[in-house]
Amino acid sequence: MAGLWVGGSVLVTAGRRGSRSPRPLMRSVALWTLKHVPQYSRQRLLVSRSLCLAGYDSNEKVSILKILLTAKLYWFYFVIKTCKKMGIKTVAVHSDVDASSVHVTMADEAVCVGPAPTSKSYLNMDAIMEAVRTTRAQAVHPGYGFLSENKEFAKCLSELLSNSSLLLGYPVMIKASAGGGGKGMRIAWDDEETRDGFRFSSQEAASSFGDDRLLIEKFIDNPRHIEIQVLGDKHGNALWLNERECSIQRRNQKVVEEAPSIFLDSETRRAMGEQAVALAKAVNYSSAGTVEFLVDSKKNFYFLEMNTRLQVEHPVTECITGLDLVQEMIRVAKGYPLRHRQADIPINGWAVECRVYAEDPYKSFGLPSIGRLSQYQEPIHLPGVRVDSGIQPGSDISIYYDPMISKLITYGSNRMEALKRMENALDNYVIRGVTHYIALLREVIINSRFVEGDINTKFLSDVYPDGFKGHKLTEDERNQLLAIASSLFVASQLRAQRFQEPENSRVPIIKPQVANWELSIRLHDEVHTVTASNSGPTFSVEVDGSKLNVTSTWNLASPLLSVSIDGTQRTIQCLSRDAGGNMSIQFLGTVYKVHILTKLAAELNKFMLEKAAEDTSSILHSPMPGVVVAVSVKPGDLVRTFPGVGGGEQTEAVDGLVGYMHCHRAQSYGPVAAVKRKQRWDF
Repeated sequence: MAGLWVGGSVLVTAGRRGSRSPRPLMRSVALWTLKHVPQYSRQRLLVSRSLCLAGYDSNEKVSILKILLTAKLYWFYFVIKTCKKMGIKTVAVHSDVDASSVHVTMADEAVCVGPAPTSKSYLNMDAIMEAVRTTRAQAVHPGYGFLSENKEFAKCLSELLSNSSLLLGYPVMIKASAGGGGKGMRIAWDDEETRDGFRFSSQEAASSFGDDRLLIEKFIDNPRHIEIQVLGDKHGNALWLNERECSIQRRNQKVVEEAPSIFLDSETRRAMGEQAVALAKAVNYSSAGTVEFLVDSKKNFYFLEMNTRLQVEHPVTECITGLDLVQEMIRVAKGYPLRHRQADIPINGWAVECRVYAEDPYKSFGLPSIGRLSQYQEPIHLPGVRVDSGIQPGSDISIYYDPMISKLITYGSNRMEALKRMENALDNYVIRGVTHYIALLREVIINSRFVEGDINTKFLSDVYPDGFKGHKLTEDERNQLLAIASSLFVASQLRAQRFQEPENSRVPIIKPQVANWELSIRLHDEVHTVTASNSGPTFSVEVDGSKLNVTSTWNLASPLLSVSIDGTQRTIQCLSRDAGGNMSIQFLGTVYKVHILTKLAAELNKFMLEKAAEDTSSILHSPMPGVVVAVSVKPGDLVRTFPGVGGGEQTEAVDGLVGYMHCHRAQSYGPVAAVKRKQRWDF
């Protein structure tokens, strides 16, 4: 029983700069299956089966690039001739005495699978399987005899060919077929990560989209993510509305977008736009849509996917083109033709969008935060600022929906103006009640690499290899913060001393007069000596020998405070302060905790006992709200620090907000004393 054992794949085409037609550059792989055996894999993937080659049409596009021939057969000569005619490479296996056989010399590659005895060569399943692996053959022709009717070999081959790395090579991207927003998406660098990725991605996809099917595609390292906005009508017309740069991502979800891209030249932009329009026309697409590409350092671009909807980041396109995409979608749905020609689509100015999430950027670049917005104020009073949101003070951020608070968009005549306006807008954005993303967003847009346009999809992990730690203060910035904090402290003390003295009071109120305030301020683990005095709204502050003048209205009830420090304008937020001298200040986007005492109070504070920190090393805390989906241990099991996933010696996963999957592993060695949560337990 001879037949071609081959799996199915979806061939994805992409163009490169200046090319007029698509060419195959990247392959999205579905699960490989065999014609002669049942489906053994349980992974739920989109499958496009190509099970046989009957006849040959030179115009047909055959997705198989390499076939391995498993036996010593004279008629493999004809198989190889046919494959050459179809542009398919062949691999011949042989014993050590058959190295000069005709089919071996004709094949593009040859692999010796053992000595002359057939049991040690042509019937050696392990050796032939290894040949399939090393040559990355995408199909196997068993011929007849030998292993052609061996069910065990067919099963092993099916399992081997189900491994996407066979076709693509690592790394690969595992993604939810119905997905979006980075959910159900993982990168696998080896077989173990592939198995774990299938499990977690399918669970996350089912939780987020009600569809656990997956796709696998080649992962291109260090690419840019650039997308083309398209608009089509029901009359065969389609336009491309320039590009959006979306390379700043975490967990494959976009964080900062801008239009246009600083990287593209006009030639590449046109080539990408024309191919995006060609795709839209090929499927008779009528509405606003987005064609996404990965772009390498040489401006070669690779088709990723098409989103047949309005994207989160569409406002930046509206800013630079002047088009209202929602209005255009409604017109098209009504049946009207497009009002514009391709030559009418401009690039006017520059726009930047930051996605403001209710997430903690200090935990894996953002783990969800929930709560009620106790105070909320958008910076829409600033020029060139747009905020798209659907919340207000008192709104709840829950575990059930996406944690995005808003889209913050700034527009300028050029990129630097747009970025400067974004920096100012982030400083003036008031969000209280939940942990938010502003600190990380502000650091990204002022980072020298970002400003120069040296970015890719690994930007965050490259710039912050040990995780995000907040803004790192320079010496001048540290002195500015200490001067602002001391001025706030003195201003609050002076306000507390103001009494509304009634006329003809019998008891005169003696107000203390302090010319200079000697303060001790702790920032991080350092203590600084500060002297402050005021003259009206201006404080003269000496910080570690440096003198600064700080001026403001000192309206302590306002959520925002505009402060001038020797002519440098800063917008700060005093988030909290108490009678014990503890103060939290949002400065340059990052929240800093300072402890301020007068010199006398600081001397006396040395005699106060410090409360010992609670030992939580034996307690497993969830890093975010969600649902426990699996517990892999029971009381009495030994756990240890373990990098892998699976097995009994580790703790398992929690399902976070809107399907985020997080695996919590043991941090120390020892027995499990108790398991206090069960599967599907909300917390």
